[in-house]
Amino acid sequence: MPCRVVTSTASLITDPIAADQVVSGQPNAGFLTLHEDDIWSIGLWEHTAGTSTDVEADEVFIVLAGRASIAIEGEPTLEVGPGDIGILEAGARTTWTVHEALRKIYVSPSHDHEAAP
Repeated sequence: MPCRVVTSTASLITDPIAADQVVSGQPNAGFLTLHEDDIWSIGLWEHTAGTSTDVEADEVFIVLAGRASIAIEGEPTLEVGPGDIGILEAGARTTWTVHEALRKIYVSPSHDHEAAP
């Protein structure tokens, strides 16, 4: 695969978060897939200020910008900001309280890989 540089996030796909996941505010979330194959999915993800819930996939992420508190059911709350690295496990129920628009880069197993025996 050739090397490439992503110089703009203008193609970031942004949508309002589903109403049943919004706890407060009017947050939007967006993503941009940087690479996907049979094993890995790598991309950018962002969440504007506000609070929402989610059920996570296996993921390692690095916060590029912004600040958030991530409450994980049954676990301590994570306080994250630029340069922080986080690990989320599949099935974890989370509540994201985003104080400043959060942007992260993530790496997770691709859906095809998860389905493999």
